[in-house]
Amino acid sequence: MPKYKLLSWNVNGIRAAEKKGFLNWFLKENPDILCVQETKARIEQLNKELINPNGYKSFWSSGEKKGYSGVATFTKKEPKKTEKGFGIKKYDCEGRILITDYDDFVLFNIYFPNGQRDEERLKYKLEFYDEFLKYTNKLKDKGRKIIVCGDINTAHKEIDLARPKQNEKTSGFLPIERKWMDKFVSEGHVDTFRHFIKDGEHYTYWDPITRARERNVGWRIDYFFITPNLLPNLKSAFIMPEVMGSDHCPIGIEIEI
Repeated sequence: MPKYKLLSWNVNGIRAAEKKGFLNWFLKENPDILCVQETKARIEQLNKELINPNGYKSFWSSGEKKGYSGVATFTKKEPKKTEKGFGIKKYDCEGRILITDYDDFVLFNIYFPNGQRDEERLKYKLEFYDEFLKYTNKLKDKGRKIIVCGDINTAHKEIDLARPKQNEKTSGFLPIERKWMDKFVSEGHVDTFRHFIKDGEHYTYWDPITRARERNVGWRIDYFFITPNLLPNLKSAFIMPEVMGSDHCPIGIEIEI
């Protein structure tokens, strides 16, 4: 069986990342699929090398608001179907969702909302979570193999952030957000990194203002989840904290299918 390498990265601005060597890193890593979040760009603002790097086709979903949100999926293999949302304008208009359907699995590349701004935005985040779960459950009920990756914007367990006690009242680690993560896992989604790695101090995001990365005071809020019917195919899951260029670092999995 061929082995597929899938990577995911919140680049915090694809144009800024490009100036910091994004394309060189990407082509050196040579993944079969790369999902990026928070592109903060529309396709017409980008050069050809970034839109279609050598050997890849790309799909983009941009928000109606300029310079905000956005996701892109780069793939060597052409998916049989691509969607840019759940079919609900309230969520789809922010450019947070790309669903690529391959014969072997359905891949969700999602930049989940941040709930830190205010109560209204937290409500939006939680409702987005629920609509996403409804969507994946329909596919799961049909027996489809599902991969979900991206910036989920919530650390699930205390082990997933450096300072859990200090952040119990911060969006990204609120009990209500973590409860949804519990539900997501209980309804049949496997945290691939935790399937292999049980210890702490593994993070994917660090606050740039406080230079937290230098001290590894971080959060693990970027994930790859799979449905249990893909577990026999899962060969590895990893975080790449050595890769610079964003306030997040890339993550990845390898599957044989």
